[in-house]
Amino acid sequence: MYSIDQVNFSGKRVLIRVDFNVPLNGAFEVTDNSRIKAAIATIRKVTSAGGTAILMSHLGRPKGGPQDKYSLKHVVPALEELLGHVVSFIPNCVGEDAVAESSSLVEGSVALLENLRFHKEEEAGDEFFAGQLAEHGDIYINDAFGTAHREHASTAVIARFFPHDKYFGYLMEDEIRNIEKVLNQPEHPVCAIIGGAKVSSKIAVLRNLLGKVDKLIIGGGMAFTFIRAKGGKTGLSLVEETEFETALDILSEAHKRGIQVFLPTDVMVADEFSNLANRKRSNADQVPSGWMGLDIGPDSVNAFREAILSSKTILWNGPMGVFEMDNFRDGTLGVAKAMVEATASGSYSLVGGGDSVAAINQFNMASQLSYVSTGGGAMLELLEGIELPGIKAIRN
Repeated sequence: MYSIDQVNFSGKRVLIRVDFNVPLNGAFEVTDNSRIKAAIATIRKVTSAGGTAILMSHLGRPKGGPQDKYSLKHVVPALEELLGHVVSFIPNCVGEDAVAESSSLVEGSVALLENLRFHKEEEAGDEFFAGQLAEHGDIYINDAFGTAHREHASTAVIARFFPHDKYFGYLMEDEIRNIEKVLNQPEHPVCAIIGGAKVSSKIAVLRNLLGKVDKLIIGGGMAFTFIRAKGGKTGLSLVEETEFETALDILSEAHKRGIQVFLPTDVMVADEFSNLANRKRSNADQVPSGWMGLDIGPDSVNAFREAILSSKTILWNGPMGVFEMDNFRDGTLGVAKAMVEATASGSYSLVGGGDSVAAINQFNMASQLSYVSTGGGAMLELLEGIELPGIKAIRN
C-alpha cells in the first residue's frame, strides 16, 4: 500500500525527498555519485508515467542561511548525466516564485529545489515550513533512507499534508525490506559482525541483536573494551572504562541465550597511530605497554571467516580495524572476503554503516554482496529496534 508501483502519476506533480548529500571537490564537482544513482529508478518511474518530478534534498551543514558551496546547483550536472534528462534548478525551496516555477513544469520533466537546510526550519521540523514545501506536489515520495531517522520537515512532518498520497520510493522500499528481512525473517544460523571504535555507540544495537542472532563477532577498537573488562591487557588501545560493566552484561546475556561470541584472539599493534608506525602481532589480551591495537590478526580473521561461512544470514556493521591505513586493513578485508565467499555459497549478506560501506566500496566488493545499505545512522537506529520517523510518517 506504500509502493509507487500502484500509483497513477499522469499529470501529477510529485514531490520526492531524495538524499543528494554528496561529496564535492574544490571545483564543486560530485566525486561520489552513488546516492544520486540510487534515486534514479524512482525519478524515472514518475516521469515515464507522465508525472513531474520535483526533487528536494539537503547538502552539507550550512549555517545561518545560503552558502554557495552548499548549493544543490552543483549537483545538477551529475544528476543530468545519470538521468539522461535535462534538470531544471529552482533557486529556492519555498516561496511564491519557487512554487510558480515548479507548477509551470511540463509533464515528464524534472526539477531540483535549492538546499533545504538553507532554512533553519527544515532541521527544526517546522510544520509551517513543511506546508510550504508541500505546495510543490500532489503526491509525496520519501526516497531518502539516509535521513529517515531525522524528524525533519521534509522527511517526517511533510507527510501530514499528504494523508492519502504518500509513498516510499524504490530505494526506501529496498532498504526497509532488506533490513527487516535480517531482523525479522532471517534464515538461521544468523551471524552479526559488529565493529567500529566505541562500544558506547553500539550498546543498543548489541542488546537488540542478542534476541535475533546465533553468532556475534565483535571486532574493531570496541573489542578492546570487552577484552579489558575480562581482565586482559590492552596497552594503549582504545578502551572505554565506563563501559566495562555493560560489556560483561552483554557477554553474560549472550552466554545465557546460547549465542557464540567471537572476540579477537590476536591483533596487529603499533607504537603510534600512524600507517608508518612500527607494528607487530600480539595476543589480543596481552598488548604490550606503549603499543595499541589497530587491526585484528590473522588467527582472528580465520576464526571469524569460519563463523561467517557457517551462517545463512550475515549482518556487518563496523570495520575490524583502521582500514583507511594500508598496513591495518587486512582484518577488514579478510571479513569482507569471507562475506563475499558466503554470499557466493548462497548465504544472505547485508552491510550497513558508513565505515563498513566505505570499506566495501574501497575493496570494490559491493556488487558481490546481497545488499549494501545507503544509510549509516538510519540503519543503526533500525538495528537498535527504533521505528524511524521517516518510515513511521509514511506508514501512519
